[in-house]
Amino acid sequence: MSAFWHWYVAALTLVFIAIMVWLFISTGKAKVSTGQNEAGEETTGHVWDEDLAELNNPMPRWWLWLFYISVIFALAYLVLYPGLGRFDGTLGWSSSEQYEQEMVVANESFETRFQALANEPLETLASNEEAIRVGRNLFAHNCSTCHGSDARGAKGYPNLTDNHWIWGDSTDQIWHSIYLGRQAAMPGFGAALSDQDVTRVATYVQQLAGLDVDQTMAAAGKKQYDMICSACHGPQGLGNPMLGAPNLTAGVYTYGGSLDEIRHTIREGRNGVMPAQKDLLGETRTKLVTAYILSLRPKLDTDEALSRE
Repeated sequence: MSAFWHWYVAALTLVFIAIMVWLFISTGKAKVSTGQNEAGEETTGHVWDEDLAELNNPMPRWWLWLFYISVIFALAYLVLYPGLGRFDGTLGWSSSEQYEQEMVVANESFETRFQALANEPLETLASNEEAIRVGRNLFAHNCSTCHGSDARGAKGYPNLTDNHWIWGDSTDQIWHSIYLGRQAAMPGFGAALSDQDVTRVATYVQQLAGLDVDQTMAAAGKKQYDMICSACHGPQGLGNPMLGAPNLTAGVYTYGGSLDEIRHTIREGRNGVMPAQKDLLGETRTKLVTAYILSLRPKLDTDEALSRE
Protein backbone atom coordinates (compact mmCIF):
# COMPACT_ATOMS: atom_id res chain seq x y z
CA MET A 1 0.00 0.00 0.00
CA SER A 2 1.43 3.38 -1.01
CA ALA A 3 1.83 6.28 1.44
CA PHE A 4 -1.10 8.11 -0.17
CA TRP A 5 -3.53 5.23 0.30
CA HIS A 6 -2.22 4.60 3.81
CA TRP A 7 -3.08 8.13 4.93
CA TYR A 8 -6.28 8.17 2.87
CA VAL A 9 -7.65 5.03 4.56
CA ALA A 10 -6.48 6.08 8.03
CA ALA A 11 -7.90 9.60 7.75
CA LEU A 12 -11.18 8.41 6.26
CA THR A 13 -11.66 5.89 9.08
CA LEU A 14 -10.98 8.40 11.86
CA VAL A 15 -13.06 11.16 10.23
CA PHE A 16 -16.00 8.78 9.88
CA ILE A 17 -15.82 7.89 13.60
CA ALA A 18 -15.60 11.59 14.52
CA ILE A 19 -18.62 12.44 12.35
CA MET A 20 -20.69 9.71 13.99
CA VAL A 21 -19.82 11.02 17.48
CA TRP A 22 -20.68 14.57 16.43
CA LEU A 23 -23.94 13.38 14.89
CA PHE A 24 -25.12 11.72 18.09
CA ILE A 25 -24.08 14.66 20.28
CA SER A 26 -25.61 17.31 18.03
CA THR A 27 -28.87 15.48 17.51
CA GLY A 28 -29.12 14.85 21.25
CA LYS A 29 -28.95 18.59 21.93
CA ALA A 30 -31.25 19.64 19.11
CA LYS A 31 -34.33 21.65 20.11
CA VAL A 32 -37.55 19.98 19.09
CA SER A 33 -40.81 21.89 18.96
CA THR A 34 -43.22 20.13 21.24
CA GLY A 35 -46.91 19.94 21.87
CA GLN A 36 -49.36 17.75 23.67
CA ASN A 37 -51.94 15.30 22.49
CA GLU A 38 -55.36 14.80 24.02
CA ALA A 39 -53.90 12.36 26.56
CA GLY A 40 -51.47 15.00 27.80
CA GLU A 41 -48.39 13.25 26.31
CA GLU A 42 -45.58 15.38 24.90
CA THR A 43 -45.30 15.18 21.10
CA THR A 44 -43.10 16.64 18.40
CA GLY A 45 -46.09 18.23 16.72
CA HIS A 46 -45.99 15.84 13.77
CA VAL A 47 -49.37 14.24 13.07
CA TRP A 48 -50.35 11.82 10.32
CA ASP A 49 -53.77 10.61 9.29
CA GLU A 50 -55.32 13.19 11.67
CA ASP A 51 -54.72 11.18 14.85
CA LEU A 52 -51.29 9.51 14.55
CA ALA A 53 -48.89 11.68 16.56
CA GLU A 54 -45.11 11.29 17.02
CA LEU A 55 -44.25 11.28 20.72
CA ASN A 56 -41.22 13.22 21.94
CA ASN A 57 -39.62 10.40 23.94
CA PRO A 58 -35.83 10.60 24.42
CA MET A 59 -33.49 7.77 23.36
CA PRO A 60 -32.86 5.36 26.26
CA ARG A 61 -29.70 6.28 28.12
CA TRP A 62 -28.34 2.73 27.99
CA TRP A 63 -28.66 2.79 24.21
CA LEU A 64 -26.74 6.04 23.96
CA TRP A 65 -23.97 4.82 26.26
CA LEU A 66 -23.78 1.59 24.28
CA PHE A 67 -22.93 3.70 21.23
CA TYR A 68 -20.17 5.54 23.07
CA ILE A 69 -18.76 2.23 24.32
CA SER A 70 -18.70 0.95 20.73
CA VAL A 71 -16.73 4.06 19.67
CA ILE A 72 -14.21 3.50 22.47
CA PHE A 73 -13.94 -0.15 21.46
CA ALA A 74 -13.35 0.81 17.81
CA LEU A 75 -10.55 3.23 18.74
CA ALA A 76 -8.92 0.65 21.03
CA TYR A 77 -9.15 -1.97 18.28
CA LEU A 78 -7.49 0.35 15.75
CA VAL A 79 -4.64 0.90 18.20
CA LEU A 80 -4.11 -2.79 18.94
CA TYR A 81 -4.86 -4.38 15.54
CA PRO A 82 -4.40 -3.52 11.84
CA GLY A 83 -7.07 -1.21 10.44
CA LEU A 84 -5.51 2.18 9.79
CA GLY A 85 -3.83 1.81 6.43
CA ARG A 86 -0.39 0.21 6.82
CA PHE A 87 -0.37 0.49 10.60
CA ASP A 88 0.14 -3.05 11.97
CA GLY A 89 -1.25 -2.39 15.43
CA THR A 90 0.69 -2.45 18.69
CA LEU A 91 0.11 -6.20 19.13
CA GLY A 92 1.65 -7.02 15.74
CA TRP A 93 -1.15 -9.47 14.91
CA SER A 94 -1.89 -10.54 11.33
CA SER A 95 -4.35 -13.01 9.89
CA SER A 96 -1.66 -14.63 7.71
CA GLU A 97 0.60 -15.32 10.69
CA GLN A 98 -2.30 -16.73 12.69
CA TYR A 99 -3.25 -18.95 9.75
CA GLU A 100 0.34 -20.22 9.42
CA GLN A 101 0.53 -20.95 13.14
CA GLU A 102 -2.77 -22.84 13.06
CA MET A 103 -1.62 -24.81 10.01
CA VAL A 104 1.60 -25.80 11.81
CA VAL A 105 -0.44 -27.07 14.77
CA ALA A 106 -2.88 -28.88 12.46
CA ASN A 107 -0.05 -30.51 10.47
CA GLU A 108 1.71 -31.65 13.63
CA SER A 109 -1.54 -33.12 14.91
CA PHE A 110 -2.15 -34.89 11.60
CA GLU A 111 1.38 -36.31 11.47
CA THR A 112 1.10 -37.58 15.05
CA ARG A 113 -2.28 -39.20 14.45
CA PHE A 114 -1.34 -40.94 11.21
CA GLN A 115 2.32 -41.65 11.86
CA ALA A 116 1.68 -45.40 11.91
CA LEU A 117 0.11 -45.27 8.44
CA ALA A 118 2.90 -43.05 7.11
CA ASN A 119 5.47 -45.70 8.01
CA GLU A 120 3.71 -48.44 6.01
CA PRO A 121 4.65 -49.13 2.37
CA LEU A 122 2.25 -47.93 -0.31
CA GLU A 123 1.54 -51.49 -1.41
CA THR A 124 0.08 -52.20 2.04
CA LEU A 125 -1.75 -48.88 2.35
CA ALA A 126 -3.60 -49.53 -0.92
CA SER A 127 -5.65 -52.18 0.93
CA ASN A 128 -5.79 -50.47 4.33
CA GLU A 129 -9.36 -49.26 4.96
CA GLU A 130 -8.35 -46.39 7.24
CA ALA A 131 -5.69 -45.17 4.81
CA ILE A 132 -8.18 -45.33 1.93
CA ARG A 133 -10.80 -43.45 3.95
CA VAL A 134 -8.39 -40.63 4.85
CA GLY A 135 -6.98 -40.59 1.31
CA ARG A 136 -10.49 -40.32 -0.11
CA ASN A 137 -11.20 -37.27 2.05
CA LEU A 138 -7.91 -35.65 1.05
CA PHE A 139 -8.65 -36.38 -2.61
CA ALA A 140 -12.11 -34.83 -2.34
CA HIS A 141 -10.69 -31.62 -0.87
CA ASN A 142 -7.61 -31.24 -3.05
CA CYS A 143 -7.91 -33.28 -6.27
CA SER A 144 -11.57 -33.62 -7.20
CA THR A 145 -11.74 -30.12 -8.71
CA CYS A 146 -9.77 -31.39 -11.72
CA HIS A 147 -10.18 -35.16 -11.64
CA GLY A 148 -13.80 -35.24 -10.49
CA SER A 149 -15.34 -36.57 -7.30
CA ASP A 150 -15.27 -40.08 -8.77
CA ALA A 151 -11.66 -39.65 -10.03
CA ARG A 152 -12.75 -40.40 -13.59
CA GLY A 153 -11.39 -37.12 -14.85
CA ALA A 154 -12.68 -34.95 -17.67
CA LYS A 155 -11.39 -33.56 -20.95
CA GLY A 156 -7.84 -32.48 -20.24
CA TYR A 157 -7.69 -34.34 -16.91
CA PRO A 158 -6.78 -38.06 -16.81
CA ASN A 159 -9.06 -40.80 -15.54
CA LEU A 160 -7.43 -42.21 -12.39
CA THR A 161 -9.62 -45.30 -12.13
CA ASP A 162 -8.15 -47.21 -15.07
CA ASN A 163 -4.63 -48.50 -15.73
CA HIS A 164 -3.57 -46.05 -18.42
CA TRP A 165 -0.86 -43.84 -16.95
CA ILE A 166 1.06 -41.38 -19.11
CA TRP A 167 3.91 -41.06 -16.60
CA GLY A 168 3.97 -44.70 -15.47
CA ASP A 169 1.74 -46.84 -13.24
CA SER A 170 4.16 -47.96 -10.52
CA THR A 171 3.48 -46.76 -6.98
CA ASP A 172 6.63 -44.60 -7.03
CA GLN A 173 5.69 -43.02 -10.36
CA ILE A 174 2.17 -42.20 -9.19
CA TRP A 175 3.51 -40.78 -5.92
CA HIS A 176 6.00 -38.70 -7.92
CA SER A 177 3.21 -37.32 -10.12
CA ILE A 178 1.30 -36.12 -7.07
CA TYR A 179 4.16 -34.96 -4.86
CA LEU A 180 6.45 -33.32 -7.43
CA GLY A 181 3.97 -32.71 -10.22
CA ARG A 182 4.35 -33.19 -13.97
CA GLN A 183 4.82 -30.87 -16.93
CA ALA A 184 3.63 -32.30 -20.23
CA ALA A 185 4.90 -30.82 -23.48
CA MET A 186 3.35 -32.00 -26.73
CA PRO A 187 4.76 -29.56 -29.33
CA GLY A 188 2.54 -28.39 -32.16
CA PHE A 189 3.56 -29.45 -35.65
CA GLY A 190 1.30 -27.14 -37.60
CA ALA A 191 4.30 -25.32 -39.02
CA ALA A 192 6.04 -28.52 -40.13
CA LEU A 193 3.01 -30.38 -41.49
CA SER A 194 0.36 -29.31 -43.96
CA ASP A 195 -3.30 -29.71 -43.03
CA GLN A 196 -3.44 -32.81 -45.21
CA ASP A 197 -0.38 -34.31 -43.52
CA VAL A 198 -1.89 -33.57 -40.09
CA THR A 199 -5.02 -35.45 -41.12
CA ARG A 200 -2.96 -38.37 -42.38
CA VAL A 201 -0.98 -38.63 -39.12
CA ALA A 202 -4.20 -38.36 -37.10
CA THR A 203 -5.70 -41.16 -39.17
CA TYR A 204 -2.65 -43.34 -38.52
CA VAL A 205 -2.89 -42.60 -34.78
CA GLN A 206 -6.49 -43.85 -34.86
CA GLN A 207 -5.30 -46.96 -36.68
CA LEU A 208 -2.76 -47.60 -33.92
CA ALA A 209 -5.70 -47.64 -31.48
CA GLY A 210 -7.40 -50.34 -33.57
CA LEU A 211 -9.99 -48.17 -35.30
CA ASP A 212 -11.21 -48.93 -38.82
CA VAL A 213 -9.76 -46.09 -40.91
CA ASP A 214 -8.85 -45.29 -44.48
CA GLN A 215 -5.83 -47.51 -45.12
CA THR A 216 -4.35 -45.26 -47.80
CA MET A 217 -4.50 -42.22 -45.50
CA ALA A 218 -3.07 -44.24 -42.60
CA ALA A 219 -0.18 -45.55 -44.73
CA ALA A 220 0.69 -42.01 -45.78
CA GLY A 221 0.42 -40.84 -42.17
CA LYS A 222 2.78 -43.58 -40.96
CA LYS A 223 5.61 -42.09 -42.99
CA GLN A 224 5.16 -38.73 -41.26
CA TYR A 225 4.71 -40.45 -37.91
CA ASP A 226 7.97 -42.37 -38.25
CA MET A 227 9.87 -39.17 -39.06
CA ILE A 228 8.35 -36.88 -36.41
CA CYS A 229 6.33 -38.71 -33.76
CA SER A 230 8.15 -41.98 -33.16
CA ALA A 231 10.97 -40.26 -31.27
CA CYS A 232 8.62 -39.77 -28.29
CA HIS A 233 5.78 -42.23 -28.83
CA GLY A 234 7.94 -45.06 -30.14
CA PRO A 235 7.87 -46.86 -33.51
CA GLN A 236 4.87 -48.97 -32.42
CA GLY A 237 3.17 -46.07 -30.62
CA LEU A 238 3.60 -47.63 -27.18
CA GLY A 239 4.64 -44.33 -25.63
CA ASN A 240 7.38 -43.43 -23.18
CA PRO A 241 6.57 -42.78 -19.48
CA MET A 242 9.92 -41.04 -19.04
CA LEU A 243 8.77 -38.30 -21.42
CA GLY A 244 5.09 -38.39 -20.55
CA ALA A 245 4.34 -39.59 -24.09
CA PRO A 246 1.10 -41.63 -23.99
CA ASN A 247 0.58 -45.08 -25.40
CA LEU A 248 -1.30 -44.46 -28.64
CA THR A 249 -2.34 -48.09 -29.04
CA ALA A 250 -4.54 -47.97 -25.92
CA GLY A 251 -7.12 -45.68 -27.48
CA VAL A 252 -7.26 -43.54 -24.33
CA TYR A 253 -7.03 -39.82 -24.97
CA THR A 254 -6.78 -37.07 -22.37
CA TYR A 255 -8.01 -34.43 -24.80
CA GLY A 256 -10.42 -36.51 -26.87
CA GLY A 257 -10.04 -39.23 -29.51
CA SER A 258 -12.10 -37.93 -32.42
CA LEU A 259 -10.30 -37.19 -35.66
CA ASP A 260 -10.73 -33.43 -35.20
CA GLU A 261 -9.45 -33.54 -31.61
CA ILE A 262 -6.40 -35.60 -32.57
CA ARG A 263 -5.73 -33.24 -35.47
CA HIS A 264 -5.88 -30.30 -33.06
CA THR A 265 -3.42 -32.01 -30.71
CA ILE A 266 -0.96 -32.65 -33.55
CA ARG A 267 -1.34 -29.22 -35.14
CA GLU A 268 -1.45 -27.01 -32.01
CA GLY A 269 0.19 -29.21 -29.37
CA ARG A 270 -0.78 -29.66 -25.71
CA ASN A 271 0.80 -28.41 -22.51
CA GLY A 272 -0.85 -30.10 -19.56
CA VAL A 273 0.34 -29.36 -16.04
CA MET A 274 -0.07 -31.44 -12.92
CA PRO A 275 0.90 -29.00 -10.12
CA ALA A 276 3.20 -30.31 -7.42
CA GLN A 277 1.37 -30.95 -4.15
CA LYS A 278 4.40 -31.24 -1.86
CA ASP A 279 3.92 -27.80 -0.30
CA LEU A 280 0.16 -28.22 0.06
CA LEU A 281 -0.11 -31.86 1.16
CA GLY A 282 3.30 -32.87 2.43
CA GLU A 283 4.68 -36.41 2.31
CA THR A 284 2.21 -38.18 4.61
CA ARG A 285 -0.91 -36.77 2.93
CA THR A 286 0.55 -37.46 -0.52
CA LYS A 287 1.17 -41.05 0.51
CA LEU A 288 -2.43 -41.47 1.66
CA VAL A 289 -3.82 -39.90 -1.53
CA THR A 290 -1.61 -42.23 -3.55
CA ALA A 291 -2.93 -45.20 -1.58
CA TYR A 292 -6.50 -44.13 -2.34
CA ILE A 293 -5.77 -43.77 -6.06
CA LEU A 294 -4.10 -47.18 -6.11
CA SER A 295 -7.23 -48.66 -4.52
CA LEU A 296 -9.35 -47.34 -7.40
CA ARG A 297 -7.60 -49.40 -10.05
CA PRO A 298 -9.02 -52.78 -11.14
CA LYS A 299 -7.91 -55.38 -8.61
CA LEU A 300 -6.17 -57.77 -10.97
CA ASP A 301 -4.33 -55.00 -12.78
CA THR A 302 -3.28 -53.46 -9.46
CA ASP A 303 -1.77 -56.75 -8.30
CA GLU A 304 0.04 -57.16 -11.58
CA ALA A 305 1.45 -53.62 -11.36
CA LEU A 306 2.62 -54.19 -7.80
CA SER A 307 4.20 -57.50 -8.66
CA ARG A 308 6.36 -55.78 -11.31
CA GLU A 309 7.97 -53.50 -8.75
